[in-house]
Amino acid sequence: MQKQLPPVLPIASLLQGEATVNPYRIGCHEMLSRLRWDLSLESWRSRKKLRALKDSHGGEKAIILCNGPSLNRVDLDLLRSTYCFGLNKIHLLFQRTSFRPSSIVAVNPFVIQQTAGFYNETEIPLFLSSVGVGTVRGAINRIFIHPTALHRRFARDCSISFYEGHTVTYAAIQLAYHMGFSDVALIGCDHYFETRRPGGLVVQGSDKDRNHFDPNYFANVPWQLPDLLASEVSYRMADNIFTASGRRLVNATDGGELEILPRMTLGSFLCGR
Repeated sequence: MQKQLPPVLPIASLLQGEATVNPYRIGCHEMLSRLRWDLSLESWRSRKKLRALKDSHGGEKAIILCNGPSLNRVDLDLLRSTYCFGLNKIHLLFQRTSFRPSSIVAVNPFVIQQTAGFYNETEIPLFLSSVGVGTVRGAINRIFIHPTALHRRFARDCSISFYEGHTVTYAAIQLAYHMGFSDVALIGCDHYFETRRPGGLVVQGSDKDRNHFDPNYFANVPWQLPDLLASEVSYRMADNIFTASGRRLVNATDGGELEILPRMTLGSFLCGR
């Protein structure tokens, strides 16, 4: 039986809006967005926390828990002594395990809105895009970071802005660098989605999510389709920065289709080989 794909925005919607790219309008929008953020009290609070975290984990290892189905094959007990960045809706794992990540990163507005209830209650440190201000209350364990679309670079210091790089994983990699981690591994980064549509389109999730570690991840709620090619560009940029700095960024996912980063088993990464 052919799999039924969730409904997607009509292709004609891609042709809406102006045909030209106006750099003045884009620049003004970016500047006004930045000014509004800089004038807010939360921006000063968050930047102070980020500056305090700069290089605070120098020479240590970190794991980034991506949200692909292969995450279900990971023995999370192996990670209890390693700093772990959870991503987005990682809390859906909590009903199955006592393991908790060291912090959680989320940048997509749909994810932040859908997960606001958990984010507002958890005591786990959070790194959230500033688009979440107002949806998620400010607290001592919450840091908001302002995203920029103009400077498509790798932020070695995230205290001012960061580039989302078409995936929350890229945001987490930049934060890991900012905090000084010398060895960073991705797990659960399957880099494959059954839903094959142009990246960035907003679709309605089906009754069962097969693209993530939990079937309820984006079940019956809107989500933005990933741009895998653009993500690979970001991963390559991150790998270049880590290599040039004498650090290491590897893919320790069990399977998956991400081949941009060097492969390593999780056991070898944790054991230092």
